[in-house]
Amino acid sequence: MSDGASTAEVMAEALVAAGTSSIFAYPGDPIIELMERCRARGVDVVLARREATAAFMAEGFAQATGSPGVCLSTLGPGSTALLNGVAAAHLDRVPMLAISGQIESAREQYFTHQVVDHKLLYSPVTKWAGRIESTAVATTMRKAFRLATAERPGPVHLTIGGDVSRQPARDAHFVMPPISSSVSAVRVHRGPDGADPLALLAGARRPVVLAGIAAVRGRATDALVRFAETVSTPVVVAPMAKGVFPEEHPLFAGVLDMACNQVLWEFLGDADLIVTVGFDAVELIKPWTAAAPVLHIDMTPNTDQIYASQCECVGDIPAILDWLTDDWSGEARWSEGDVQRHRENLRTAYYEGRVVGALNPTDVIDVVRAAAPRTTVATTDVGSHKLLVGQGWQTYEPRSLLMTNGLSSMGFGVPAAIAAKVADPSRPVVALVGDGGFAMTATEVRLAAAAGLPVAFVVLVDGSLNRIELKQMAQGYPSTATRIDDIDLVVLAEAMDCDGVRAESRAELEKALSGIAELTRPLIVEARINPTQYESQF
Repeated sequence: MSDGASTAEVMAEALVAAGTSSIFAYPGDPIIELMERCRARGVDVVLARREATAAFMAEGFAQATGSPGVCLSTLGPGSTALLNGVAAAHLDRVPMLAISGQIESAREQYFTHQVVDHKLLYSPVTKWAGRIESTAVATTMRKAFRLATAERPGPVHLTIGGDVSRQPARDAHFVMPPISSSVSAVRVHRGPDGADPLALLAGARRPVVLAGIAAVRGRATDALVRFAETVSTPVVVAPMAKGVFPEEHPLFAGVLDMACNQVLWEFLGDADLIVTVGFDAVELIKPWTAAAPVLHIDMTPNTDQIYASQCECVGDIPAILDWLTDDWSGEARWSEGDVQRHRENLRTAYYEGRVVGALNPTDVIDVVRAAAPRTTVATTDVGSHKLLVGQGWQTYEPRSLLMTNGLSSMGFGVPAAIAAKVADPSRPVVALVGDGGFAMTATEVRLAAAAGLPVAFVVLVDGSLNRIELKQMAQGYPSTATRIDDIDLVVLAEAMDCDGVRAESRAELEKALSGIAELTRPLIVEARINPTQYESQF
């Protein structure tokens, strides 16, 4: 960047250098200049319908691509509304750069109208809450990107005062830092008994792999498959890691802490060694109950201590797996028949509670998966349906099922689907959302229509915040503030320049989705389900 550039110009140049193609924003006075500098450099500034969904779009973009997502808000209510999506990125371990405007520096210390202390607000849910100054803009942007992408990745929030954007940048030469999250060196940390990773593997007769989101970030799929096949060990995955091990593989053993979680925990309980590969305990819904010793493989040490680990191998995950595979000399530990029997038990549990002749939640997932091309990116919102999607949606490669499972905030599914389509227009995208989550974000579908993004939004309608209503029922309480008033989604679709269709049976849903691979504009599918199956599942 040449001398004399403004602070906003240096920020925009840094975003371009980082590969930022799209920014998700809700504008306000203090960020007008930054948006214009970004637009002038070819960055698509996408107008979300509110700040929280702008942040979810940035998170969905980052999940789909592996690159940092970027979102912008104005000061005051804009910055407070942005917070929820930033907190989601924090607990979902997603790299994000969130930028909020602020009142001019001269008035910030005493003025009260729309002034919120961003450092206090964002510090608990970010890796750093910093501030842009003209004297350190390039350095600050470099630090922000490096922090956001370093293990474990997460969001960074930056504040820029309304008088700073046009100030000449006295720190204008941005150099893009390395943003790879891989760690080249491998360190082995042995427990008090001096456990050795190869000895642990050699001594185990029923080892099970539990793979998580760090394995996705570390691009460990090929090494993981080779390790599992060599040792002949089944692989269980965490929900946000779906696809890191191909789910059509005979050694795939299911998804932890989604539907049928008791079956998975019993399976882990029968193991005599659990090999955690990039597993992040932020996804655990219930306490760790497995008694088997743990071999921890990750880019970070086991500092959470949700489970104890007899041995830790810390570094580049594929390199560690390749080392263990190459040095393996034992016999196969599991037969395909053993894993197949477990998979059959899991399948039986997954379909429990189906009502004959009704449109069940698992029917919706099965029909959409059968209609959608193999390369489809799916998103799911939060609720009872997410637990079934997490277990039952067959995923073939990483980053093709997107969800929030750290913060688990409702309202993620719709904006994340839009962002996934922005990230890669060539891939089909489908959102599987409940009527509660859809009600929170329905107007974002108008953005998809205006931008020409043919996303399929499949809404599982049962008129209930089902997860909470079931817990009310379990305690003998009536349904209080958990019933959702009906909306005609077909009419709503037409009002937003989308196609809309209602399905009340499996046959109607199959017909509605028959052209899902050739959509030319957004499609809203109102899938009216019978929620009885949820009662059996949860």
